[in-house]
Amino acid sequence: MNRSNSKAFLYLLPAFIFLGIFMVYPLFDVMIYSVEEGYNSASQTFRGVGLYNYSYVLRDPYFLQALKNTFILVIITVPVSTLIALLISLGLMSIPKFKDLFQTIFFLPYVTNTLAVGLVFMILFKKTPYSEGFVNLILSFFGGPSIDFIEGPYWAKMTVMCFYTIWIVLPFKILILTSALASVDPMLYKAAKIDGTSDWRIFHKITLPMISPMIFYLIITGFIGAFKAYSDEVAIFGTNLNAAGMNTIVGYVYDMLYGNSGGYPSYAAAAALILFAIVLTITVINLIVSRKNPVTQ
Repeated sequence: MNRSNSKAFLYLLPAFIFLGIFMVYPLFDVMIYSVEEGYNSASQTFRGVGLYNYSYVLRDPYFLQALKNTFILVIITVPVSTLIALLISLGLMSIPKFKDLFQTIFFLPYVTNTLAVGLVFMILFKKTPYSEGFVNLILSFFGGPSIDFIEGPYWAKMTVMCFYTIWIVLPFKILILTSALASVDPMLYKAAKIDGTSDWRIFHKITLPMISPMIFYLIITGFIGAFKAYSDEVAIFGTNLNAAGMNTIVGYVYDMLYGNSGGYPSYAAAAALILFAIVLTITVINLIVSRKNPVTQ
Protein backbone atom coordinates (compact mmCIF):
# COMPACT_ATOMS: atom_id res chain seq x y z
CA MET A 1 0.00 0.00 0.00
CA ASN A 2 1.56 3.29 -1.11
CA ARG A 3 1.54 6.54 0.84
CA SER A 4 -1.48 8.06 -0.95
CA ASN A 5 -3.60 4.94 -0.38
CA SER A 6 -2.65 4.88 3.30
CA LYS A 7 -3.67 8.50 3.64
CA ALA A 8 -7.01 7.85 1.95
CA PHE A 9 -7.62 4.87 4.23
CA LEU A 10 -6.95 7.01 7.31
CA TYR A 11 -9.50 9.56 6.09
CA LEU A 12 -12.09 6.79 5.69
CA LEU A 13 -11.23 5.05 8.95
CA PRO A 14 -13.66 7.10 11.15
CA ALA A 15 -16.50 6.29 8.76
CA PHE A 16 -15.56 2.59 8.78
CA ILE A 17 -15.51 2.57 12.59
CA PHE A 18 -18.89 4.36 12.77
CA LEU A 19 -20.50 1.96 10.27
CA GLY A 20 -18.99 -1.04 12.02
CA ILE A 21 -20.28 -0.03 15.46
CA PHE A 22 -23.74 1.19 14.50
CA MET A 23 -24.58 -0.93 11.43
CA VAL A 24 -22.46 -4.05 10.98
CA TYR A 25 -22.30 -5.12 14.64
CA PRO A 26 -26.06 -4.64 15.27
CA LEU A 27 -26.83 -6.66 12.12
CA PHE A 28 -24.73 -9.61 13.29
CA ASP A 29 -26.20 -9.26 16.79
CA VAL A 30 -29.72 -9.47 15.36
CA MET A 31 -28.73 -12.55 13.35
CA ILE A 32 -27.51 -14.25 16.52
CA TYR A 33 -30.69 -13.36 18.43
CA SER A 34 -32.86 -14.67 15.59
CA VAL A 35 -31.51 -18.24 15.86
CA GLU A 36 -31.51 -18.48 19.67
CA GLU A 37 -34.54 -20.61 20.53
CA GLY A 38 -36.35 -20.11 23.81
CA TYR A 39 -34.36 -16.99 24.68
CA ASN A 40 -35.05 -15.65 28.18
CA SER A 41 -34.38 -11.91 28.34
CA ALA A 42 -34.27 -11.95 32.15
CA SER A 43 -31.61 -14.64 32.53
CA GLN A 44 -29.98 -14.03 29.12
CA THR A 45 -30.14 -17.76 28.37
CA PHE A 46 -31.57 -19.89 25.56
CA ARG A 47 -32.24 -23.57 25.11
CA GLY A 48 -30.87 -24.12 21.62
CA VAL A 49 -30.06 -22.82 18.16
CA GLY A 50 -32.31 -23.22 15.14
CA LEU A 51 -34.93 -21.68 12.89
CA TYR A 52 -37.93 -21.99 15.22
CA ASN A 53 -38.17 -18.21 15.68
CA TYR A 54 -38.63 -17.73 11.93
CA SER A 55 -41.22 -20.50 11.84
CA TYR A 56 -43.13 -18.92 14.73
CA VAL A 57 -43.10 -15.44 13.18
CA LEU A 58 -44.22 -16.68 9.77
CA ARG A 59 -47.16 -18.50 11.41
CA ASP A 60 -48.10 -15.67 13.77
CA PRO A 61 -51.44 -14.15 12.60
CA TYR A 62 -50.36 -10.73 13.90
CA PHE A 63 -47.24 -10.84 11.73
CA LEU A 64 -49.20 -12.04 8.70
CA GLN A 65 -51.65 -9.17 9.18
CA ALA A 66 -48.76 -6.72 9.52
CA LEU A 67 -47.17 -8.17 6.39
CA LYS A 68 -50.42 -7.78 4.47
CA ASN A 69 -50.87 -4.18 5.63
CA THR A 70 -47.30 -3.28 4.73
CA PHE A 71 -47.50 -4.76 1.24
CA ILE A 72 -50.81 -3.04 0.50
CA LEU A 73 -49.33 0.23 1.69
CA VAL A 74 -46.23 -0.23 -0.49
CA ILE A 75 -48.05 -1.35 -3.62
CA ILE A 76 -50.55 1.52 -3.52
CA THR A 77 -48.65 4.50 -2.15
CA VAL A 78 -45.29 4.24 -3.97
CA PRO A 79 -46.54 4.34 -7.60
CA VAL A 80 -49.48 6.66 -6.85
CA SER A 81 -47.39 9.20 -4.93
CA THR A 82 -44.65 9.15 -7.60
CA LEU A 83 -47.17 9.70 -10.40
CA ILE A 84 -48.95 12.53 -8.56
CA ALA A 85 -45.61 14.16 -7.70
CA LEU A 86 -44.58 13.99 -11.37
CA LEU A 87 -47.82 15.60 -12.52
CA ILE A 88 -47.54 18.37 -9.93
CA SER A 89 -43.88 18.97 -10.83
CA LEU A 90 -44.78 19.27 -14.52
CA GLY A 91 -47.49 21.74 -13.57
CA LEU A 92 -45.06 23.80 -11.48
CA MET A 93 -42.58 23.94 -14.36
CA SER A 94 -45.31 25.33 -16.62
CA ILE A 95 -45.77 28.39 -14.35
CA PRO A 96 -42.21 29.66 -13.81
CA LYS A 97 -43.32 32.95 -12.22
CA PHE A 98 -45.09 31.16 -9.34
CA LYS A 99 -43.02 27.97 -9.25
CA ASP A 100 -41.01 28.91 -6.14
CA LEU A 101 -44.14 30.00 -4.26
CA PHE A 102 -46.11 26.84 -4.97
CA GLN A 103 -43.05 24.66 -4.44
CA THR A 104 -42.73 26.13 -0.94
CA ILE A 105 -46.41 25.55 -0.25
CA PHE A 106 -46.21 21.93 -1.38
CA PHE A 107 -43.08 21.39 0.71
CA LEU A 108 -44.64 22.60 3.99
CA PRO A 109 -46.11 19.19 5.01
CA TYR A 110 -42.60 17.69 4.83
CA VAL A 111 -41.31 19.92 7.64
CA THR A 112 -44.41 19.37 9.78
CA ASN A 113 -44.28 16.77 12.55
CA THR A 114 -45.83 13.52 11.30
CA LEU A 115 -47.66 12.93 14.58
CA ALA A 116 -49.25 16.38 14.32
CA VAL A 117 -50.34 15.69 10.75
CA GLY A 118 -51.66 12.28 11.84
CA LEU A 119 -53.72 13.94 14.57
CA VAL A 120 -55.24 16.30 12.00
CA PHE A 121 -56.10 13.37 9.73
CA MET A 122 -57.68 11.53 12.64
CA ILE A 123 -59.86 14.57 13.41
CA LEU A 124 -60.86 14.86 9.75
CA PHE A 125 -61.86 11.20 9.39
CA LYS A 126 -62.91 10.10 12.90
CA LYS A 127 -66.54 9.81 13.90
CA THR A 128 -67.39 10.89 17.45
CA PRO A 129 -70.61 11.09 19.48
CA TYR A 130 -70.62 14.81 18.74
CA SER A 131 -69.46 14.95 15.13
CA GLU A 132 -69.48 12.82 12.01
CA GLY A 133 -66.10 14.17 10.97
CA PHE A 134 -65.30 16.64 8.20
CA VAL A 135 -64.84 13.96 5.54
CA ASN A 136 -68.22 12.41 6.34
CA LEU A 137 -69.82 15.84 6.10
CA ILE A 138 -68.47 16.10 2.56
CA LEU A 139 -69.68 12.58 1.74
CA SER A 140 -73.16 13.32 3.08
CA PHE A 141 -73.28 16.54 1.06
CA PHE A 142 -72.88 14.47 -2.10
CA GLY A 143 -75.35 11.85 -0.88
CA GLY A 144 -72.79 9.30 0.29
CA PRO A 145 -73.05 7.13 3.43
CA SER A 146 -71.39 7.97 6.73
CA ILE A 147 -68.27 5.85 7.30
CA ASP A 148 -66.16 5.35 10.40
CA PHE A 149 -62.70 5.58 8.82
CA ILE A 150 -60.76 5.16 12.08
CA GLU A 151 -62.63 2.37 13.87
CA GLY A 152 -64.75 1.04 11.03
CA PRO A 153 -64.16 -1.53 8.26
CA TYR A 154 -60.67 -2.54 7.22
CA TRP A 155 -60.88 -1.01 3.74
CA ALA A 156 -61.85 2.36 5.23
CA LYS A 157 -58.90 2.36 7.63
CA MET A 158 -56.50 1.31 4.87
CA THR A 159 -57.86 4.11 2.67
CA VAL A 160 -57.01 6.66 5.36
CA MET A 161 -53.57 5.14 5.85
CA CYS A 162 -52.75 5.21 2.13
CA PHE A 163 -54.07 8.74 1.73
CA TYR A 164 -52.04 9.90 4.71
CA THR A 165 -48.84 8.21 3.50
CA ILE A 166 -49.17 9.72 0.03
CA TRP A 167 -49.72 13.14 1.58
CA ILE A 168 -46.61 12.80 3.74
CA VAL A 169 -44.21 11.66 0.98
CA LEU A 170 -45.44 13.99 -1.78
CA PRO A 171 -43.43 17.11 -0.77
CA PHE A 172 -40.04 15.39 -0.96
CA LYS A 173 -40.86 13.76 -4.29
CA ILE A 174 -42.11 17.04 -5.73
CA LEU A 175 -38.91 18.77 -4.67
CA ILE A 176 -36.70 16.08 -6.26
CA LEU A 177 -38.67 15.88 -9.51
CA THR A 178 -38.93 19.65 -9.87
CA SER A 179 -35.15 19.90 -9.54
CA ALA A 180 -34.72 17.09 -12.06
CA LEU A 181 -37.02 18.80 -14.57
CA ALA A 182 -35.18 22.09 -14.13
CA SER A 183 -31.87 20.37 -14.95
CA VAL A 184 -33.04 19.19 -18.40
CA ASP A 185 -31.23 21.11 -21.15
CA PRO A 186 -33.77 23.59 -22.64
CA MET A 187 -31.99 23.32 -26.01
CA LEU A 188 -33.44 19.83 -26.36
CA TYR A 189 -36.96 21.24 -26.09
CA LYS A 190 -36.20 24.03 -28.55
CA ALA A 191 -34.83 21.58 -31.10
CA ALA A 192 -37.89 19.35 -30.70
CA LYS A 193 -40.25 22.32 -31.14
CA ILE A 194 -38.45 23.36 -34.32
CA ASP A 195 -39.00 19.85 -35.69
CA GLY A 196 -42.72 20.12 -34.84
CA THR A 197 -42.66 17.39 -32.20
CA SER A 198 -45.86 17.00 -30.19
CA ASP A 199 -45.91 17.70 -26.45
CA TRP A 200 -46.56 14.06 -25.60
CA ARG A 201 -43.64 12.89 -27.75
CA ILE A 202 -41.38 15.52 -26.15
CA PHE A 203 -42.36 14.28 -22.72
CA HIS A 204 -41.94 10.61 -23.67
CA LYS A 205 -38.69 10.93 -25.64
CA ILE A 206 -36.92 13.79 -23.85
CA THR A 207 -38.33 14.62 -20.42
CA LEU A 208 -38.99 11.12 -19.13
CA PRO A 209 -35.62 9.63 -20.16
CA MET A 210 -33.72 12.61 -18.73
CA ILE A 211 -35.39 12.39 -15.32
CA SER A 212 -35.67 8.59 -15.19
CA PRO A 213 -32.71 8.23 -12.76
CA MET A 214 -34.54 10.44 -10.25
CA ILE A 215 -37.78 8.51 -10.78
CA PHE A 216 -36.05 5.21 -10.07
CA TYR A 217 -34.36 6.78 -7.04
CA LEU A 218 -37.74 7.88 -5.67
CA ILE A 219 -39.26 4.46 -6.34
CA ILE A 220 -36.44 2.64 -4.53
CA THR A 221 -36.43 5.00 -1.53
CA GLY A 222 -40.23 4.96 -1.57
CA PHE A 223 -40.30 1.17 -1.27
CA ILE A 224 -37.79 1.25 1.58
CA GLY A 225 -39.64 4.03 3.40
CA ALA A 226 -43.04 2.37 3.03
CA PHE A 227 -41.72 -0.93 4.37
CA LYS A 228 -40.42 0.93 7.45
CA ALA A 229 -43.77 2.62 8.15
CA TYR A 230 -44.86 2.65 11.78
CA SER A 231 -45.12 6.12 13.34
CA ASP A 232 -47.71 7.15 10.75
CA GLU A 233 -50.03 4.35 11.84
CA VAL A 234 -49.55 5.22 15.51
CA ALA A 235 -50.40 8.85 14.78
CA ILE A 236 -53.80 7.87 13.40
CA PHE A 237 -54.83 4.61 15.05
CA GLY A 238 -53.01 4.79 18.39
CA THR A 239 -50.41 2.51 19.92
CA ASN A 240 -52.52 -0.68 19.93
CA LEU A 241 -52.25 -1.33 16.21
CA ASN A 242 -52.94 -5.06 16.54
CA ALA A 243 -56.38 -4.31 17.97
CA ALA A 244 -57.02 -1.90 15.11
CA GLY A 245 -55.77 -4.45 12.58
CA MET A 246 -53.41 -1.82 11.16
CA ASN A 247 -50.00 -2.94 12.41
CA THR A 248 -46.94 -3.01 10.16
CA ILE A 249 -43.81 -5.18 10.19
CA VAL A 250 -41.84 -2.52 12.05
CA GLY A 251 -44.71 -2.19 14.51
CA TYR A 252 -44.69 -5.95 15.02
CA VAL A 253 -40.96 -5.84 15.78
CA TYR A 254 -41.53 -3.04 18.28
CA ASP A 255 -44.39 -4.92 19.96
CA MET A 256 -42.25 -8.02 20.34
CA LEU A 257 -39.62 -5.93 22.09
CA TYR A 258 -41.56 -3.37 24.14
CA GLY A 259 -45.31 -3.83 23.61
CA ASN A 260 -47.86 -5.68 25.73
CA SER A 261 -46.49 -8.95 24.31
CA GLY A 262 -42.90 -7.70 24.59
CA GLY A 263 -39.85 -9.41 25.99
CA TYR A 264 -39.21 -11.61 22.96
CA PRO A 265 -36.10 -10.23 21.24
CA SER A 266 -35.57 -13.47 19.30
CA TYR A 267 -38.97 -13.18 17.60
CA ALA A 268 -38.35 -9.48 16.99
CA ALA A 269 -34.95 -10.25 15.46
CA ALA A 270 -36.42 -12.90 13.17
CA ALA A 271 -39.15 -10.51 12.01
CA ALA A 272 -36.57 -7.75 11.46
CA LEU A 273 -34.41 -10.03 9.30
CA ILE A 274 -37.44 -11.12 7.28
CA LEU A 275 -38.16 -7.44 6.65
CA PHE A 276 -34.49 -6.92 5.75
CA ALA A 277 -34.64 -9.77 3.22
CA ILE A 278 -37.84 -8.39 1.65
CA VAL A 279 -36.47 -4.86 1.33
CA LEU A 280 -33.12 -6.11 -0.01
CA THR A 281 -34.82 -8.28 -2.63
CA ILE A 282 -37.09 -5.49 -3.85
CA THR A 283 -34.20 -3.01 -3.89
CA VAL A 284 -32.05 -5.37 -5.97
CA ILE A 285 -34.93 -5.93 -8.41
CA ASN A 286 -35.43 -2.17 -8.75
CA LEU A 287 -31.72 -1.63 -9.35
CA ILE A 288 -31.68 -4.30 -12.07
CA VAL A 289 -34.73 -2.72 -13.74
CA SER A 290 -33.22 0.77 -13.48
CA ARG A 291 -29.99 -0.41 -15.15
CA LYS A 292 -31.96 -1.81 -18.05
CA ASN A 293 -33.79 1.56 -18.00
CA PRO A 294 -36.91 0.68 -19.97
CA VAL A 295 -38.17 4.26 -19.59
CA THR A 296 -35.68 5.44 -22.18
CA GLN A 297 -36.59 2.86 -24.78
